[in-house]
Amino acid sequence: MSDFTVGALRRVVLPVALLLSAMVLLGVLVTRVLDRTWPFTVEDAVNRELAADRTEGWNNVSLVFSTLASTQLIVVVTVLVALVLYLVLRRWREPVFLCAAVSAQALVFLLTTLAIDRRRPAVEHMDVSPPTSSFPSGHTSAAVALYVGIAVLLAARARGTRAKVAWWSFLLLVPVGVALTRMYRGMHHPSDVVASFLNGGTCVVIMARAVLDRGVRWGRQKLATVTGQADAAARATTPAS
Repeated sequence: MSDFTVGALRRVVLPVALLLSAMVLLGVLVTRVLDRTWPFTVEDAVNRELAADRTEGWNNVSLVFSTLASTQLIVVVTVLVALVLYLVLRRWREPVFLCAAVSAQALVFLLTTLAIDRRRPAVEHMDVSPPTSSFPSGHTSAAVALYVGIAVLLAARARGTRAKVAWWSFLLLVPVGVALTRMYRGMHHPSDVVASFLNGGTCVVIMARAVLDRGVRWGRQKLATVTGQADAAARATTPAS
């Protein structure tokens, strides 16, 4: 087994597998163990209250945020941002990070919905329900992975604290708005969107540590770095002839 494969298994595959296990366990707890305890007993009341307060104006606002996290737009934005990052930075590290974070959350989301069968809230649904369960929210986890991932990249290159705070504040509004929107439109329970923040946020952390961390070297690159350092040290300690 190559060093690259070992590194990928240790830094990406294993953490994502652990996240998937945690999401499934959380889903079991929410739907089968803690479903009759507070605060899960008031989730239906939250959805009913949101549905009762619907207005034409908020319906339009919710549609905008919901569209920002639709599968089609998430894919398009991810590809376009990754392409721009490569053209501007002339390296693959940042584009790979963003694509990997979005892809990982999608995989965890899909497998979790296959394991956890939860009905959507008992209110009028404003969107057509996709063939997946209510737990977790795919829209929310995708929004977290994409827009928080972009915030990580932009904040890292921003000059000054104000610029960093501005990027984080602006881009965090999107997944928060998506989460509220999905509940408002009757598509998810509160615990569904909370779990999605865990999914998307953890995928961003996993890929940031695996791809963006410049201290991490994959496969032969690490071996070459260590060898080069050893050769330099040897030359430095060898007396001149």
